[in-house]
Amino acid sequence: MKMSNWMGLGASVLLALGAGWWLGRSTAPPTEHAAGNAAAAPQGEPEILYYRNPMGLPDTSPVPKKDSMGMDYIPVYAGGEPPSVSGTVVLSPEKVQKLGVRTHIATLDRLSAEVRVSASVQVDETRQFVVAPRFEGWIERLHANQTGMPVRRGQPLMTLYSPNLLAAQEEYRIADEAASRLATSDPASANAMRQLRDAADSRLRNWEVAGGRITMSGAPARLVLTAPSDAVVIDKMVVEGDRFEAGQTVLRLADLSTVWIVAQVPTSMAADLATGNDARFETPSLPGEYRDGVIDFIQPVVDMASRTIGVRIVLPNEDGALRPGLFGDVTLGGTPDAESIVLPRSAVIDSGTRRIVLVQVAPGRFEPRDVRLGRRAGDQVAVLDGVAVGEEVVVSANFLIDAESNLTSALQGLSTAADGVDEPSIPATGRNLDSAPIEDHSGHTMPTESPPASTSTHDGHGTPTESNEPPADDPHAGHRGEH
Repeated sequence: MKMSNWMGLGASVLLALGAGWWLGRSTAPPTEHAAGNAAAAPQGEPEILYYRNPMGLPDTSPVPKKDSMGMDYIPVYAGGEPPSVSGTVVLSPEKVQKLGVRTHIATLDRLSAEVRVSASVQVDETRQFVVAPRFEGWIERLHANQTGMPVRRGQPLMTLYSPNLLAAQEEYRIADEAASRLATSDPASANAMRQLRDAADSRLRNWEVAGGRITMSGAPARLVLTAPSDAVVIDKMVVEGDRFEAGQTVLRLADLSTVWIVAQVPTSMAADLATGNDARFETPSLPGEYRDGVIDFIQPVVDMASRTIGVRIVLPNEDGALRPGLFGDVTLGGTPDAESIVLPRSAVIDSGTRRIVLVQVAPGRFEPRDVRLGRRAGDQVAVLDGVAVGEEVVVSANFLIDAESNLTSALQGLSTAADGVDEPSIPATGRNLDSAPIEDHSGHTMPTESPPASTSTHDGHGTPTESNEPPADDPHAGHRGEH
């Protein structure tokens, strides 16, 4: 009976040892299993400790694997993330999705800068006319008596009376009659009269203005001024019956069949403009319509008040819809640039002194780079240095990535200073926005605070009595209550 008890006890011990060995092997740390993989890694490669869940879940694996959505587990290296450029930002797929990060592939293209500025319709200066008689007189009849009145070529504008004009007419008439009468009896005198007549005729012709017509027969001399071209009266300085001086402007006319579109372009945007480039004019007054033309002239002098350069486009205006003074927008085409790397302007973080883009070097890893920019055209910009063709550049949420990385670094620095303990530091080669793998601490309990143990060697001793003689059974006989 006693032997059977010992045998049963021995069997129980062996069974317990076997169960403990099996349990210990099944719960061994994953680093022991990954050691073989790390040992097999080539020289110089960082040691892989384990693989963590790409979504940040508390799940690790000693070997490469995929999660339920088919995403590869992320390797965790000994000593932190693998070496990278200073300032590299690391984001988990979950955080990338939350921030709304979008990327754009850098491509080669030729930018043609388009300049869109305000412009106004103005009168074609080469098609303006003034009516300014070369003699003094009075306006007997004003036919073009309204500002804005359209007139046709040869249409009478006004009828003028002048004493000088009357004297010249009489001189012409008398000299002409005398030359005819003396032609046979006194050829020398007839020749002198003809010279006097021709002088009067020249004086009358010199007083004419464009389109003028002198009436010399019958009634006293009058000058009828006619329109030199199809035009519009844009300025009327006199009324019927007014007296005018020699050289005084009485009417201004303009041919509006062709107008100028004049735009004031900032000097920083005018470098790529050239005469002959395409131009398009639009105005809210003509919704849905636009007029195409070309750049006809670029002012050689900068307007010092506005720091702009005047650009002129000539447009036909047969229907008269483009009225002088009308405002609108003009789009000016620039000269195409040489082929270069092109990115959206939203990809560039401009601090004023630096231009930075975030390049996605690997899934979830974003490397900041300084870039040198070239021409800007619309929402695109040419990159002269810093990015290669085919690289993915962040175009959305790049400011959030930069802000969150800076905030995380600041908070970690404050936390370390406040706690006074050594925490796992962010590798000097990069800023990891995702902390180390999340460990499962379920089942762990936090230690409760208990009152500190007394350091006094007299705990439990009573207060000394007034008597100088302690009790006989006190092991500290002769001790005082003073400590």
